[in-house]
Amino acid sequence: MNMFYNKEGVGDTLIVTLGSTEREDKAVERNGNVARIYSKETNETIGYNLFHFSSLHELSSNGVVEESEELVSTVNRSIKDSGYHDELVYDASPKFVVGYVEEMEKHPNADKLNICQVNIGEEKLQIVCGAPNVDQGQKVVVAKVGAVMPSGMIIKDASLRGIESTGMICSAKELDLRDAPKEKGILILPDDYEVGSEFKAY
Repeated sequence: MNMFYNKEGVGDTLIVTLGSTEREDKAVERNGNVARIYSKETNETIGYNLFHFSSLHELSSNGVVEESEELVSTVNRSIKDSGYHDELVYDASPKFVVGYVEEMEKHPNADKLNICQVNIGEEKLQIVCGAPNVDQGQKVVVAKVGAVMPSGMIIKDASLRGIESTGMICSAKELDLRDAPKEKGILILPDDYEVGSEFKAY
């Protein structure tokens, strides 16, 4: 789940995305101040637009909105009051974490891609990575699914040349870190970083 708000650019509307908004079969229905975006094929909810949102909750954000339990509760109440049945779940876990590349193998269908098994503490993720300097035994920064990069890109599950990939191993440039090298390559962290901990320099 991701939330966006830009009163000057878009108007007093909270935009909530739950799935890919690039689907060709998406449709919109509206009840009162809440519009539901959904798939015509599966009826799966892709997102919500909540209009005149400042009357429900005060937001100072301009762009990506940081979730809070109170905010998600307000959104859920508004969705329910408008006759919809989805319930959003507040996830307080960090989206940028320290990972450890436990295994790496060449992608069978792409010379420049590698398939990495990355331990992020509570789970292991399979991430397809094209960085030339990625290798087994490294500590790296992982953007989990749902993370919003400084560029505005949302990290989603993907299939790269037929191989499933969950999350992204980040470069310093992608993280918009000061003095990021111009050369292509992921950010390799020192050994004293704890696997699974939040990467806070972002």
